[in-house]
Amino acid sequence: MNPLPSSGSATAGYRSAKYSPAEWFSNYHSILQQAATNRREAGSIQRESKALYQDTEAATLQTQAEGTRLLGERLQETHDWKSELQQHIHQLLADTESLSAQKTRLEKALYATEISYAIATDNLKCRARRPGPDLVRDAVEEELLKEVDLIRSVQALLKRTTAEVVSQIEMNRDVKQRLELDWSDKYQACDFDGRSGGFSNMSPDTRHHPSSATVQDQVCNSTSWTKFAQYNRSMALQEERASSSLRLLVERVLQDTSHDLRVQCSSVDRALSQRCAEMIEAKTQLEMKLRQILEQIVAQEKSIVAIQQAIHNKEAPLRVTQSRLYLRSLRPNMELCRDQAQLSLEGGLRQIDATLASLRQQLSEARGSLSHLEESRITIEKDIRCKTNSLFIDREKCMTHRQRYPAVSTLLGY
Repeated sequence: MNPLPSSGSATAGYRSAKYSPAEWFSNYHSILQQAATNRREAGSIQRESKALYQDTEAATLQTQAEGTRLLGERLQETHDWKSELQQHIHQLLADTESLSAQKTRLEKALYATEISYAIATDNLKCRARRPGPDLVRDAVEEELLKEVDLIRSVQALLKRTTAEVVSQIEMNRDVKQRLELDWSDKYQACDFDGRSGGFSNMSPDTRHHPSSATVQDQVCNSTSWTKFAQYNRSMALQEERASSSLRLLVERVLQDTSHDLRVQCSSVDRALSQRCAEMIEAKTQLEMKLRQILEQIVAQEKSIVAIQQAIHNKEAPLRVTQSRLYLRSLRPNMELCRDQAQLSLEGGLRQIDATLASLRQQLSEARGSLSHLEESRITIEKDIRCKTNSLFIDREKCMTHRQRYPAVSTLLGY
């Protein structure tokens, strides 16, 4: 508002730069109106602020309560998953320890089969040194060859089963490590969520973290979190089922292989016992026959001596008869006739010659028979030595060595 101009030089100094009453009233009323307007605006803002404060306070408290409730539910869900993971970790650890124990049993059983294989091959090598007539492919050798083949098959099966156990142990450890990492993450998450759920408006340890919400853009959502936990659980269940099946398989393999090996061992032992009995019987018969042969040799030698004596005894009569015939052949002229005496002498000579021929033939046959008896004696004695050697190999070498055959408990890996 500008002051009005005045006239007159005398009053110029008093009237300059002054307002009129109207201006004063106008200015006064303007101030009042502005103050009233400002007051109304302030009251309106105060009412709106109070309403907004009340509304936002309730919404904030409701949102905070909802957040606390969801944190509690999340904490419970995480704790449940953590507990389930802990159970699977313990189960996988127990499965791994059980498989490790079975792996040790498989290794011990495999070592026991090496002993069995050494015994079987040693038996075959020992029996290969039997003398010629007894070097036969008998039932014992057949059973020993079956035993060697069975042991090789069992060893291959034990090695394959051991490899499966080692692979399963590695898989169990891998899954267990995966679950332990997940369990550790959930343990920390439970700790953080538990601390978060404990915060209130009166908590002294709360701080401003303006950028905390932006971190959430880098993590997974609830669906992927649940799928990750379920996948870990399914992996654990899969390996637990595989471990259980493999434990049953290992036990069945050990039971079956130990049973098969002991059954075959019994078959070999029975064949050896039967073969030793056959050897003893054959040796007994040979020894009995040898005694008969020796008795026959003695009798034949006496017979030869008797025949020789008989031949010798015919020498004197032969000389007498031949001497008589010779002297009578010197008779002169008509005296040289074949009278009864001559005929008798000639008959006696023929008889002596025939007797000597018969005795010499009998002596030749007796000597031939004695030679055959000696050959039989030598053959029998040689065969007795063979049977004695073979019996020693089977009874003293093989059967004694087989007493060290692993027991069932050793073949089971204990």
